[in-house]
Amino acid sequence: MRFDLSSAAVMALAVASALTTAWWMDHAGLRGSAQAATPVSVPASGAAGQVLKAADGHYWADADIDGRAVRVMVDTGASVVVLTPSDAARLGLKLTAADFSGTALTASGPVRAAPVKLDAVAVAGARVTSVEALVVEQGLPHSLLGMSYLGRLSSFSATPAGLTLRP
Repeated sequence: MRFDLSSAAVMALAVASALTTAWWMDHAGLRGSAQAATPVSVPASGAAGQVLKAADGHYWADADIDGRAVRVMVDTGASVVVLTPSDAARLGLKLTAADFSGTALTASGPVRAAPVKLDAVAVAGARVTSVEALVVEQGLPHSLLGMSYLGRLSSFSATPAGLTLRP
């Protein structure tokens, strides 16, 4: 058996990652909440499409969320779709201060957030139903298309020119 410094470093990173995940799950009240039979989510539908890269280097998309147009920035670093309060209001989501019971960790720090479920999100022809999302109370200049949508696609890939979404 061979054991060198790089093997030790990889093992230390794996253990640190597992412990960090366990700490965050405990902190978020998720430990012990996994169920033996997790329901299978409905796969994405529609046709493959492309979102072009904007001059600012970001991928901006006009999403159809619950039948209304919402301009979103594609963010693979966001765990879920995140809506600004103004976009949530345009979608007809009527939230009160009590609805902002959660906390989202953003690049700018923690913000209060309200969990919501969106009936359908479609971008460039790729449609996903029953999408988990958060509405942040403040601090977000635009809505984000996160992994609760992207992760339900069969694949997505980025090129220098655009992002291809495949249901």
